[in-house]
Amino acid sequence: MVRMEQSTAVGVTDVAGRMRALDARWPARDGVAVFNRVYLTVTEEFGRRLARGEFPDRRAAVTLGVLFAERYLAAVGRAESGGRPPACWRPLFQYRRHPGVRPLQFALAGINAHIGHDLALSVVDACRALDCAPEALEREFDQVGEVLVLLEERIREELMPGPDLLEVADPLTHLVGTWSLERARDAAWSAAGLMWAVREMPGLAGEFTERLDTGVGLVGRCLLTPWP
Repeated sequence: MVRMEQSTAVGVTDVAGRMRALDARWPARDGVAVFNRVYLTVTEEFGRRLARGEFPDRRAAVTLGVLFAERYLAAVGRAESGGRPPACWRPLFQYRRHPGVRPLQFALAGINAHIGHDLALSVVDACRALDCAPEALEREFDQVGEVLVLLEERIREELMPGPDLLEVADPLTHLVGTWSLERARDAAWSAAGLMWAVREMPGLAGEFTERLDTGVGLVGRCLLTPWP
């Protein structure tokens, strides 16, 4: 379970520091490390925008942003302790050292898990922590989403194959085109609203959350199809 009270208190600096520590420990080619580096860049940019006062409701933005990051870090912690991370994250941890999977695929699989599953749950976490409905966080959700757009930009700048790998570029370009960060964000917002609406029906809420986790995990497995 994500530690909501602690997560809200420690702030963006703490979660960024933990990501840096992971980056220092993992080999550069490790699949989870590939996603971690991209996510660290975005987290640092989120911190800079907070410092510049770009988020009118700083407390709400920090709460959502940090609880969101904590879900990724919790998945890492569970995997490293020998436990089973959520289904959405399992393909990335299982394939992280596969020689036939490209860095671009690792990054996309991490983003898929984090936005497709974790973002919706993080909105609900933040609503509980702040004692508000999702509608009250829509502005912060959109502003955090604007920072997440950097994920796609970073991937295209750093992980797309160059001209010398044209034989690989065609299928990978197709792969990038099949997954949309914007659509994933929209789906996460809709899922958060539904989870909030059924929060007092544990059975239904649990079933929906499990199906979301499983579905996102299946997409992640497809994104990690090894190339010859």
